Amino acid sequence: MASSSKHGGGEGVGGPKVVKAPSRKMTRMPTMLDVQQEEDAPAPPDSELVPPSLNAIVPILRVANDIESLNPRVAYLCRFHAFEMAHNLDPKSDKRGVRQFKTYLLHRLEKDEEEVKPQLARSDPKEIQRFYQYYYNDFIKEGPAKSKPEEMTKHYQIVSVLYDVLKTIVPPDKVDDEIKRCAREVERKKSHFTPYNILPLHVSGGASAIMELPEIRAAVSALRKVDNLPRSRRQPSTSSQPEADGILVFDDGESSVHDLLDWLGLNFGFQKGNVDNQREHLVLLLANIDMKKKALEEYSLLDANTVESLKKKVFKNYESWCKYLQCESNIKTILPGSNDQRRLSDAESQQLELLYIGLYFLIWGEASNVRFMPECLCYIFHHMADELYGTIIGNVKSASGGVFEPAYKGERSFLRDIVTPIYNVLLKEVQRSKSSTLSHSRWRNYDDLNEYFWSKDCFDKLGWPMDTRADFFMDLVSIHPKIDDKFFADSEAIHRKTEVKFFTDSEATHPKTKNDQSLRGKRKPKTNFVEIRTFWHLFRSFDRMWTFFILAFQAMLIIAWSPSGSLTALFDPDVFKSVLSIFITAALLNFFQAALDIILSWKSWGSMQCSQIFRYLLKFAVATAWIIILPLSYSSSAQNPTGLTKFFSNWAGDWRSQYLYSYAIVIYMLPNILAAMLFMLPPLRRAIERSNRVVIIFLIWWAQASPRLYVGRGMHEGMFSLLKYTLFWILLLISKLAFSYYVEINPLVEPTKTIMDLGAGTYEWHEFFPYLQHNIGVVITIWAPIVLVYFMDTQIWYAIFSTIFGGIHGAFSHLGEIRTLGMLRSRFESVPSAFTDRLMPSSENELKGNQEEIERRNIDRFSHIWNAFIDSLRDEDLISNKEKDLLLVPYSSGNISVVQWPPFLLASKIPIALDMAKDFKRKGQGELKKKIKYDNYMFSAVIECYETLRDILINLLNDEKERIIISQICSKVDSSIDDNSFLESFQMSELLQLSNKLEKLLNLLKLEYGEIESFKTQIINVLQDIMEIITQDVMINGHGISGVAYESDRKQMFTNLRLELMEDISWREKVVRLHLLLTVKESAINVPINLDARRRITFFANSLFMKLPDAPKVRNMFSFSVLTPFYKEEVLYSEEELRKENEDGISIVFYLQKIYPDEWRNFCERIKSDPNDEELKNHMDDLRHWVSYRGQTLSRTVRGMMYYRQALKLQCFLDMVQDRGQLSSILGDRRTLSLEQHTDDQKNLHARSLAIADMKFTYVVSCQVYGLQKKSREAKDRSCYNNILNLMLKFPSLRVAYIDEIEEIVGGKPQKIYYSVLVKGTDKHDEEIYRIKLPGKPTDIGEGKPENQNHAIIFTRGEALQTIDMNQDNYLEEAFKIRNTLEEFGRKHRPTILGLREHIFTGSVSSLAWFMSNQETSFVTIGQRILANPLKVRFHYGHPDIFDRIFHLTRGGISKASKTINLSEDIFAGFNSTLRGGNVTHREYIQVGKGRDVGMNQISLFEAKVSNGNGEQTLSRDVYRLGRRFDFYRMLSFYFTTVGFYFSSMVTVLTVYVFLYGRLYLVMSGLERSILEDPRIQQNSKPLENALASQSVFQLGLLLVLPMVMEVGLEKGFRTAIGEFILMQLQLAPVFFTFQLGTKAHYYGRTILHGGAKYRATGRGFVVFHAKFADNYRMYSRSHFVKGLELLILLVVYEVYGYSYRSSTLYLFVTFSMWFLVASWLFAPFVFNPSGFDWQKTVDDWTDWKKWMGNRGGIGIPIDSSWESWWESEHEHLKHTSIRGRVLEIILALRFLLFQYGIVYHLNIAHHSKSVLVYGLSWLVMLTVLAALKMVSMGRRRFGTDFQLMFRILKGLLFLGFVSVMTVLFIVCGLTISDVFAALLGFMPTGWFLLLIGQACRPLFKKTGFWDSIKELGRAYEYVMGLLIFVPIVVLSWFPFVSEFQTRLLFNQAFSRGLQISMILAGRTDSVISIA
Repeated sequence: MASSSKHGGGEGVGGPKVVKAPSRKMTRMPTMLDVQQEEDAPAPPDSELVPPSLNAIVPILRVANDIESLNPRVAYLCRFHAFEMAHNLDPKSDKRGVRQFKTYLLHRLEKDEEEVKPQLARSDPKEIQRFYQYYYNDFIKEGPAKSKPEEMTKHYQIVSVLYDVLKTIVPPDKVDDEIKRCAREVERKKSHFTPYNILPLHVSGGASAIMELPEIRAAVSALRKVDNLPRSRRQPSTSSQPEADGILVFDDGESSVHDLLDWLGLNFGFQKGNVDNQREHLVLLLANIDMKKKALEEYSLLDANTVESLKKKVFKNYESWCKYLQCESNIKTILPGSNDQRRLSDAESQQLELLYIGLYFLIWGEASNVRFMPECLCYIFHHMADELYGTIIGNVKSASGGVFEPAYKGERSFLRDIVTPIYNVLLKEVQRSKSSTLSHSRWRNYDDLNEYFWSKDCFDKLGWPMDTRADFFMDLVSIHPKIDDKFFADSEAIHRKTEVKFFTDSEATHPKTKNDQSLRGKRKPKTNFVEIRTFWHLFRSFDRMWTFFILAFQAMLIIAWSPSGSLTALFDPDVFKSVLSIFITAALLNFFQAALDIILSWKSWGSMQCSQIFRYLLKFAVATAWIIILPLSYSSSAQNPTGLTKFFSNWAGDWRSQYLYSYAIVIYMLPNILAAMLFMLPPLRRAIERSNRVVIIFLIWWAQASPRLYVGRGMHEGMFSLLKYTLFWILLLISKLAFSYYVEINPLVEPTKTIMDLGAGTYEWHEFFPYLQHNIGVVITIWAPIVLVYFMDTQIWYAIFSTIFGGIHGAFSHLGEIRTLGMLRSRFESVPSAFTDRLMPSSENELKGNQEEIERRNIDRFSHIWNAFIDSLRDEDLISNKEKDLLLVPYSSGNISVVQWPPFLLASKIPIALDMAKDFKRKGQGELKKKIKYDNYMFSAVIECYETLRDILINLLNDEKERIIISQICSKVDSSIDDNSFLESFQMSELLQLSNKLEKLLNLLKLEYGEIESFKTQIINVLQDIMEIITQDVMINGHGISGVAYESDRKQMFTNLRLELMEDISWREKVVRLHLLLTVKESAINVPINLDARRRITFFANSLFMKLPDAPKVRNMFSFSVLTPFYKEEVLYSEEELRKENEDGISIVFYLQKIYPDEWRNFCERIKSDPNDEELKNHMDDLRHWVSYRGQTLSRTVRGMMYYRQALKLQCFLDMVQDRGQLSSILGDRRTLSLEQHTDDQKNLHARSLAIADMKFTYVVSCQVYGLQKKSREAKDRSCYNNILNLMLKFPSLRVAYIDEIEEIVGGKPQKIYYSVLVKGTDKHDEEIYRIKLPGKPTDIGEGKPENQNHAIIFTRGEALQTIDMNQDNYLEEAFKIRNTLEEFGRKHRPTILGLREHIFTGSVSSLAWFMSNQETSFVTIGQRILANPLKVRFHYGHPDIFDRIFHLTRGGISKASKTINLSEDIFAGFNSTLRGGNVTHREYIQVGKGRDVGMNQISLFEAKVSNGNGEQTLSRDVYRLGRRFDFYRMLSFYFTTVGFYFSSMVTVLTVYVFLYGRLYLVMSGLERSILEDPRIQQNSKPLENALASQSVFQLGLLLVLPMVMEVGLEKGFRTAIGEFILMQLQLAPVFFTFQLGTKAHYYGRTILHGGAKYRATGRGFVVFHAKFADNYRMYSRSHFVKGLELLILLVVYEVYGYSYRSSTLYLFVTFSMWFLVASWLFAPFVFNPSGFDWQKTVDDWTDWKKWMGNRGGIGIPIDSSWESWWESEHEHLKHTSIRGRVLEIILALRFLLFQYGIVYHLNIAHHSKSVLVYGLSWLVMLTVLAALKMVSMGRRRFGTDFQLMFRILKGLLFLGFVSVMTVLFIVCGLTISDVFAALLGFMPTGWFLLLIGQACRPLFKKTGFWDSIKELGRAYEYVMGLLIFVPIVVLSWFPFVSEFQTRLLFNQAFSRGLQISMILAGRTDSVISIA
């Protein structure tokens, strides 16, 4: 073993550079066995196996691995030093994994000790010294001249570690002086070579290209002006002086100030990682803003307006907050003083502005979860800016002349003193929520805590420093006294640390706080709003809409009820007076609204201002007054009052006056009239609402619908937008109301009048209200579904109108103008000019020259982008090599006189021209020329072919005389064409022979250069044949040409060839292109074959004709970032996953081969491997990527997003060479850009373009658990970590942010510490760039995804931010349009969120995926198009929207994160943006790929998640504020496009229930027979039938697919759209959509009633597996099966006992939709389940289901293993629901009693008795049966094991008793078989009622001991339901053709593309590639 001196050893172990600052946290692998667990995989390096507690040795082991190849002995010494350090760090090896790691490292050292020996010396001390000297000289001394900055960083790290190891090996007195000098030099310069993100700000040596940019230098220079800043904060001695470069260095040796950010960090206690991060952030922001304002020139100072414009954007929200609170902004640029106020100089002002901006960014960068509270950040900044200003001007706050002391002690003091206390409040509130099961009203979320700072009270109560005893920090002592005592102790400790900042001597002795008198335990209640679970939120938020529909319904009903029944009746005075009664209804609804405001907000009154509470009470008082005044005045004006009107009239007494009511109406409507006037003047209304003047605030205090708050002010659109969406809704409402009147209301009035006049009917049961007048029960039953349809059908009308308007808008936007390859070919000539106009920046020289020059220039520019696009298609295997060659556009060549179009346009043109020419005789030259010129592409092909052949032949020949021959022939051709004698000089019939020979020559020339030499003789022979054919056959007088040239030379002609030309790429491209022109004889109409390639090409070409913003140069574009949150999804499929087969023997590879056969062939062609060849094993990495790029993986997303960088680099390069006019000289005739061929100047251009691209684009993937995956033992986690690392290595500009979790010893106890970390890939490892400590675990506070985004958003850069999910994709051709897209943010009405179009790329997998793809496509295209314009209610839907980054980072971020309420976190960003005055819009000229769920269960989980989210949105303050603050028409748009859609879905289902239960009531009571047999009804039954049938139309929901049809019609043609629509119907799409309707209704309703909303992971894999019956039953039992069986029983009972429509076909139509709904809900999961009707799988499913039902549950038993566990989980929401929810659940359950009550009176055994005793006896029977079942259950438990005989006797007695009773009933009482079946229909629902009551009253039943009985009853019902559903599946599975039909049904879309899915599902894997 190596020896080390004891002195050196101690120094090495305790050396600060190793122990204190490890470069990064590394992976722990616990044992040697774990290290080598895979046979073929190489063992990970030992540096990756270090346990977390030994992180300090990671750099040493990394160095050992790095220098292993240079000197193995020194690497051994490094490992030995690492072992010593590990032993010193943990001598007892008691930390996790330490013992195993030490054992592993010791074995490695023992092995190396024997194998490696010194190379440079005989001893270890000399060996390491010599190696150190060698490494220093070779890599450090000479390194800067030949190494990149990142390489120098690594070298400095290595040499530093080597010196630390050297000191432990070599005694101090033996170290060479030269080495000591080198070490000092390294230590001095090491800080200049630290890891960096984008800008190497501290890197010395050769400057990188990005640091040479003048904008960067100017920004850095502005930040480094620190000389004039005060230096007294740290109290350095008088010897502290600034360095020569302006860096302040203090005496403590650690504190140095390089720039303004360093100064702020030192004085305010910010972390170094935060300072470094925000320094780069600010530099890039300043440089990018400055870059847009200046041309390409050298300069060193920022533009005067750059800092000012950034300051305005950053502090716009802060300034608005100050104005709202009417406090003075602390951003000051005036020096204080009583008489000598003066403004700062420009330089001083800029410096101060930069300090303010830097301070805000530093606060924001370290605020962690507090970033979700923007006004809290404003509050913090407000006070810290005041301190900053006081520091800068040297002013002491206290008037008594005290001394200014530093307020923040230590680097992390800001985190400790400011952020952590607020985080602790957030954490305590979340803990109070009990995992979000507690009601929202009982704990404060992010919004509540943020809105605390919307009141001036925050200044008084909270103060500064923040008083941690203020109510903001309080918790309820009465609930958790122990927790609170600890909390107060912690709070007071923090308070003591942060309490005093500015003080005098006396104040320092006796510090005081403003809240000493505040009472402990007075916790702050909810702020401004309370989220209570009730459907009344819908009325409260959208009261104006409901009022309008209710009043309209009342008015239409009054008019229809009038004698004439027509709309003209409105002009009848009496009818008109009756219509005026709607104002009484309006007053009543207004009263109800005022009451709701008080009831639903009272829990927040403790936080409200008195004025708000007084307003609520006053509103209620006024509403109460109106519901008294209006009825009184109305009754006083009635001529002949009756009933209630008469009562009010008598009460009114002498007030009788016909005008009183009119006056009352006018006064009542006065506020609405004023609001309508303001509605027509949006700018005025906006100004009024945003005004902070006291007078205006007082005026709108009463006028506004909701209290004035900080958000939601002045959200009104411009006049033009207002008119557009107003017109939309006026037309829609007219149509809806006309339909409702003429179809729903009017036809039902006359039958209703008749029914009301019939008198009491004949009841067939015991009626408790037999004398109810006017058959009110029947009327309610008839009208209830109609009323529900009336309130729901607006959603249908919205679908119709949005389809019409969206289609018109799309057509005017030029969508679908190029939708086929034929259309593309017809317009391709105009594509280059459109490209230049749209995607190229304008140039001064672009209009110079004639038309031909401009066209050539356009094609020249276009060709680079187009060819890069085509190359990307080839790289993605969407096209083959041949297709690529056909699609490429050659760059313009000076040797060709015509435009060179891509070969796919010129395909078959030459063969056609040859065929055409051979038939022409000598006199037909003019006609031939005319025909060829008629087709421009043919003319171009002929000329290009001729000129290219000429160039090839001339260049190929080496002999000058032979070249003369070619020139003479060409001259003859040219002259004959000019004098119209071409046909007289050449034989056209011989051209085909010449073409064949040319084809042979070109085939030979296409060979590789090495192969060409071996075929030289053949080439010569073919060339000689060609020349013979030309001179002797084609040319009529060509015999003498060769003789003239060689008349005196007898050697062979055409033998001296320049074959070396084929090494030149551009020359080879000419040969390939000419070969294509000559040989492609078939039309290229089907090129490319791949449908996705076609779609992308046509969409890209079509988008060039759409309205894009002008393209700026890349250096002038907006900078942006892309942020992708990632958790544990797939990154890259492993070899094992590719090899794994499903139950049918199908692997993923085989599946994808059949789904994408053309792409598979292209892939094999690209890797040059046979599909069935064993060589595929050697391309496993390529295969893994090929598969992963077709799934929804992170690899696919990263590849797509990195196209942005590739596109920007190419565009920037083209911009710069275009500016220099060097495009043609740089590229020549080449079709691709190649860096290797360029000169040094051109390489510099590439480096500069790459630097600018890095300035403009940043990509951050927030891999939340990346740190845990590095430490994990699981193979899956390790694979995920390695795959992410490989992505960083493959894409050097990719950055990964993650939350690191480290266990540290704090106070003697282990404690988890959390950090936000940013890493990049470098040299096989990840390298840490920034590490910022967090106050706690971020994801403990809010929802996972938004918290993951929020922790990583600080590492993003730029002015815009695109949010991308990890299942998305991007395309290179779309990336070329990003600079145009970002220009939207520079327009006058710039958006704050810009929505982009999506393409769903998973639609080809199956029919379900196709349905989902069409549905999603219609939403992201026509749906969002209409939302954005004209409706102006588009929000944020998660992806791939682009945010105004500065706007949102100062207003709470890009999502909201409160637990549960913000489950749909993305849309809340849109709500927040709109409420804060933002503008959300949508554009469709650019698209991003998106994957969707492709399996039935995946889709249902997704729909459930979205429905849950919409349920929570309904309760949220954002929806309430938008609903109240939008104008009426925009509010309608908002409702019907968000929560209203889900509420309408629920009402649609509810309508079915109401209709059927109404029918049940009519049939069972006998009223239906009584009424319909009345002659008066029979004469007028048709209107009644039509009205009843009207609701069934809407249940079909077919109109909801109209937007889908319209969008497909726009983009693919309406013939295709109709065909696809019919195909969808044949594939049972209505079944799928009807099933999903049930999903929406169930989860939306349950969320509002009981909660239970949660994130549901859907999984994003390839769904080629069969879902078991038990899985489907668990998922759909409560949402579909129970409801479906209930409706089935209703329909059966209605059919059996009903007589209403026996002979009418209308009955079938009415109930058909309901039968369809029942069938869909019960069997859709099995219809769309692969192999759902396969007999063997059906048998296996039954076995599995029985096992699952029989298994007992318990703690730790998963739900998929036991019915009991599932049953407990399924009703978890009822454990935490409120009393109101339980009561409502019980009330809803009462409906099941109607079956028993109605059926028992129709039993034969009842003998037509109507006594209530019949119903009582039925309950006796029910209870008897339940008692018998209970006895059997108890007997089984008590006697089933030990007393089997007794248990058998008990069962026998019960059986005999049952037989005896049934015998008596049959013989004596007249019971019949039909009675038995009828009783089952009656009693089964009653048992279900008891079961529901037991679940709702679970605590009560547990106390009484009946819970087990309830559970067993539930199990019995589950068995029955399972059997009822399973039996039809068994029957269908018996017939094999059903399974085959289902396969075609599921995968029919794939069949249309040549698939054989039947082969897949049958398991025929003969052709599967052997991967093993």
